[in-house]
Amino acid sequence: MKKEKKNAKDITKCDNLNNVQQFEVQKLNLNGIDIKSLIRVVRGQQVMLDSDLAMLYGVDTRSLNQSVKRHIRRFPDDFMFQLTKREFELLKSQKETSFTTDRQGVSTLMSQIVISKPIGKRGGTQKPPYVFTRNGVGMLSSVLRSEIADDVNIRIMRAFTAIPDLINNNALIMQRILNIEQHQTETDEKVNQILITIEEQAPKLLPEQVFSTGCVWDAWTYISDLIRSAKKRVILIDNYVDDRALLLLDKRLEGVEATIYSRYNESLLTDIQKHNSQYSEIKFIQLPHRNHDRFLIIDEDSYLLGASVKDMGIGLCAITKMIISPDVILRMLK
Repeated sequence: MKKEKKNAKDITKCDNLNNVQQFEVQKLNLNGIDIKSLIRVVRGQQVMLDSDLAMLYGVDTRSLNQSVKRHIRRFPDDFMFQLTKREFELLKSQKETSFTTDRQGVSTLMSQIVISKPIGKRGGTQKPPYVFTRNGVGMLSSVLRSEIADDVNIRIMRAFTAIPDLINNNALIMQRILNIEQHQTETDEKVNQILITIEEQAPKLLPEQVFSTGCVWDAWTYISDLIRSAKKRVILIDNYVDDRALLLLDKRLEGVEATIYSRYNESLLTDIQKHNSQYSEIKFIQLPHRNHDRFLIIDEDSYLLGASVKDMGIGLCAITKMIISPDVILRMLK
């Protein structure tokens, strides 16, 4: 009884990858490939990606790794290891470093794009790849038993030897960069925590505040902070306003609209006109009739002022945040 021929899938799973048909399909012209450009530096070691090795051996990456896993005892950590996500991301964004020798025999460091397929174009879930050190590549010849595997191994080992030791300095620099980034991240977290603590402990604008007689500066500072907090608009409704109100409204952020509702005052109008010729505009709207109370509107919040802005703190007075919408107050002015 004749034995059934193994299909292509069975051949791929075998440890013995010397099947002629398989390599005739995937065999590459290694003369057109600069193997030195495929050697990368990770954790201070010269390594090669599993995908690049698979490309050189003429097999798919999955088959190569499966063969290695079946002989995992031959590949300790100094022969093969898996990249971390951080190392993988750096490797994807990093141009490869190689060395060429000029006519005088002087080694020159140069940047070169890898000629193999881009890192990360592997399809499916993006898992960090495995990399093989020089010892790991040497061990592959005992796992991938074939003439092409032996030939490729010789080419790779020569490439490892051809790279000057100066590349190790580049590895040290990369490691220092990683350490600096790690320290920077830790520092940023500490600074952020300090800022949060400062914000939590800093005095906040209370919804209501009472100022005793003589606390002129405290009252002025409180209203100034309210105006600085505005994001869109500041509206002052006050029967008695002078140029001090203009100074106060100038404390608002750039782009915040400012409007004064007050009684007609020729001196005030002159001050506003001269002010607007040089600084951000402050609009003036004449009150239709005399109002008893004063109000300060900050965006969508309304504050009841116990005294005119120019008199705040001279006598006992209060500032209270109201529940009522600013639009209700503005409608009542018409």
